This record gives sequence, C-alpha cells and structure tokens, in this order.
Amino acid sequence: MSYIPLRPGSLAGPVTERSDAARNRERLLDAARELIAECGVDSLTMDRLAGRAGVGKGTVFRRFGSRTGLMMTLLSDSEAAFQARFMFGPPPLGPGAPGLERLIAFGSARIEYVLEHGDLVRAAESSVQSRYEVPAALLWQRHVEVLLREEGMAADPALMAMTLISTLDPERLLHAVRVQGLAPERLMSTWRELVTRVVGGR
Repeated sequence: MSYIPLRPGSLAGPVTERSDAARNRERLLDAARELIAECGVDSLTMDRLAGRAGVGKGTVFRRFGSRTGLMMTLLSDSEAAFQARFMFGPPPLGPGAPGLERLIAFGSARIEYVLEHGDLVRAAESSVQSRYEVPAALLWQRHVEVLLREEGMAADPALMAMTLISTLDPERLLHAVRVQGLAPERLMSTWRELVTRVVGGR
C-alpha cells in the first residue's frame, strides 16, 4: 500500500531492507508490542526494548532514531490504513460524497482512530516537529482544506483547516474522554456541529 509516512524524510514510503535487517526490525517491533501489552506505552523505554529483544541499546537507536521514531513506526500500518480509507475508500469518508459529509466523516474517523490507538498516538506526537511537520499530519490538514474549498470557502481555507485539525489533537481528545468522562459520541456530534457551522457560514 502506498501512503504518506508518519516519519519525515521518507516520502517515497517504506525503504527496501535486506532480509536479515527486516527480520531484526520485526523482532524489535514484536518486542515493543509485547512490552506495551504488558506495561503500557509510557513504560516502554529504549533500554527495556533492547533488553527484551536481546540487542544493544545502540542497535535500537540506529533502527528507529528515537523513542518517538519507534512509536511512529509502530503506528505506520494503522496510519496507512486510515489514509487509504479517506483517500480511496467508500463514501462518505472516501471520495464520492459532498465535501461537508466527508468533513464530518473525517473528524469522526479521526476521533475513533485516536481513541483506538490512544497512548501510542500521543507518544508518537510527543515533539512539536512530529506533531505539526510530519508528512502525514500535513496530509490530514490538506485534506480538510480541499474539502473546505470544495464547499466554496474562499476566506483562508488553509488557516481554517489548521484550526479545525487542532480540535482533533490527541492529548485533548484523550483528556476529554479519560479525565472529563465525555462520551466519544458527544465529541463526534460536536465535530459535526462545528464543521457544519463553519461551512454554512462561509
């Protein structure tokens, strides 16, 4: 599957690896998934991963660059699937529905995605650069901008898209559900109301 990657500097998609390198990568990722299942994302450190996989810590850093890079790699498959749904999948999330319907569906799908992958998404977006400048994040914003333009918005749709995307921030969504006790359906309903008013007031 072709997709816009989470990690910067890899616009061509996954890099072809030697078979032994690919096996080592999968062993590390399997070990990371085991540790997350056992202890949670916040307890996963590069030291613990190296110990579980039986490799040196330097090997882990050379493979993923940083803890954030590891989290992004763990999310790659699910992010590719999410992108495929809104770029090529059936309407209303995919092409074929009016822009407003697709906007509503995109926000609802993104909320579901963040709540499903929870702490992994939060950890992958732990730096300002990874949160705002990775190609995947720029793709989400551009997608919303295109749909706003399709609905006839001419007054700075790029800035409006950035503003709308900010309401889907993982930290905010997770806090709303876990701490404030808001139901996901309420978040989705509010997203629907927000984008409907934005488009209606263009």
